[in-house]
Amino acid sequence: MSSTPEPRDMRWISSTYSDGQGGQCVQWAPDHARATGEFLVRDSKDPHGPHLTLTREAFAGLVEFAKRHG
Repeated sequence: MSSTPEPRDMRWISSTYSDGQGGQCVQWAPDHARATGEFLVRDSKDPHGPHLTLTREAFAGLVEFAKRHG
């Protein structure tokens, strides 16, 4: 049985829709998504804070929202 690493120990990458100036930045954990199908999303300014766990469909909806309103 394999264990899932703690979210703080995962590789997180910044969204391409983030502003790049250290302001509004959303990060996600792609390796976790590939391994489990769960899409973890967090605020880069609070890496030890809470994160969201989204389904593939919900994550796709978030990306579409960012494209329209970003």
